[in-house]
Amino acid sequence: MVPTTTSSVRTRFAPSPTGFMHVGNLRTALYEYLIARSLGGTFVLRIEDTDRGRLVDGAVDAVYRTLARVGLRHDEGPDVGGDFGPYVQSERLHLYRPHAEALVAAGHAYRCFCTKERLESLRAPAASAGAAEDDGSGAAAGAFSAGYDRHCRDLPAEESARRAAAGEPHVIRQRMPLEGTTVFEDAVYGRIEVDDAELEDQVLLKSDGFPTYNFANVVDDHLMRITHVVRGSEYLSSTPKYQLLYEAFGWKPPVYVHLPVVNGADGKKLSKRHGAVSFEGLVDEGYLPEAIVNCIALLGWSPGGTQEIFTLDGLCRAFRIDGISRSPAVLDYDRLRWFNGEYLRALAPEAFLAVASSWIARALPGAGAGLDLSRLAAALQPRVTQLSQIPGMVSFLKELPDYDLRLFANEKMKTDPALAAAMLGLAEKELAGLGEWTHDALHAALTGLAQREGRKNGQVMWPVRIAVSGTEVTPGGAIEILAVLGRDESLRRIGMARRKLADAR
Repeated sequence: MVPTTTSSVRTRFAPSPTGFMHVGNLRTALYEYLIARSLGGTFVLRIEDTDRGRLVDGAVDAVYRTLARVGLRHDEGPDVGGDFGPYVQSERLHLYRPHAEALVAAGHAYRCFCTKERLESLRAPAASAGAAEDDGSGAAAGAFSAGYDRHCRDLPAEESARRAAAGEPHVIRQRMPLEGTTVFEDAVYGRIEVDDAELEDQVLLKSDGFPTYNFANVVDDHLMRITHVVRGSEYLSSTPKYQLLYEAFGWKPPVYVHLPVVNGADGKKLSKRHGAVSFEGLVDEGYLPEAIVNCIALLGWSPGGTQEIFTLDGLCRAFRIDGISRSPAVLDYDRLRWFNGEYLRALAPEAFLAVASSWIARALPGAGAGLDLSRLAAALQPRVTQLSQIPGMVSFLKELPDYDLRLFANEKMKTDPALAAAMLGLAEKELAGLGEWTHDALHAALTGLAQREGRKNGQVMWPVRIAVSGTEVTPGGAIEILAVLGRDESLRRIGMARRKLADAR
């Protein structure tokens, strides 16, 4: 066995490649990373792929892709190697049976030869009573643990060894204490005590030689010298089983750090009904990876002050385990949009254009070539909180909508269609003779026109904005839109509006 004595903190992110990276999974990875970095330790990536029936093609790549996009660089893992590999559980199968057999020899586990049919006969009444629970044992000898009657627990050692040597299918189960209390300390929830009578004799090794999730975790965490095990609070009920395994092996347990659950705004566990719940889903909805990380870092952890915006390096410096809360966290999408807006506004103009350009292209396929995209991005940046808003905000640039002439009436600006028609006629002439089509020149021309006509600036700007956009809400005012559209398209749209107003009289 590998000794656990080490002065270095080691955490691990150990996802099962069974789908997308859920927000809760990403928060776990983030906290494991922050614990390692804040304490000068090592962050390990381990792929737990022993549940073969639930593997999803591409899920491992999604793990790598997500960790890279959010900046969680692992020090050891399947792709970078390390001193404690392999870092994929299916490549470590040779390690689990010897450990399971050692527990059998020491009396802490036993072979169970119960057939699938017998286990299913136990399962039916338990399921009808609402007590069924799949322990993941799978395999021919059965997967059911809840309600198991410990039929094989007291088989004589000689008979058990003889039947196993004869090739009879069996699993290896943990021999739980029948009385007493198992106690462990959690860094978040404190001292936890569980009556041993409540614990099932869980399967450790399935009949196909694959370990169960619970068993492989303990063996791998020990052999990889993991010092801090971080997981969701839903695993608190399983921790006594882990604790008893550590005690059975004579190993020092890690520091347990259980995280509060992540709920939606309705107080129920976060799910698809609340919106996007995967990292890639949030990115697809227009959130920046940096904003997502900042937001989920505060889902159950407090830095102890008023600061809310943190870079990843800043989080590493500020993170403390004692800042983790026991209370359920709530993913508030309005708050996430606020974070995203702050990050978008903080980008350099060229960086914002880079992240916004694909969203602009969705609304303006093939039409963007004639537009000044840098000016469009400058108009969008202070107004966007979610990149997915952009297509709806800029679609009028591709094609002028069939708008209602009543849009020219604005009580605040004291405009009506008649005044709008007059102002558009004057503006069209003013702009047609403009030498330079720049923001400053456009502004000077239209404000100068308003001054000469004894009008407020808005009485000129509003009709022009409606004429060139056909919509009441736009990214920027008349000047920004004129600058983006360019001279020819702007004058064409103003002329169309003037004629529509004239025809409506």
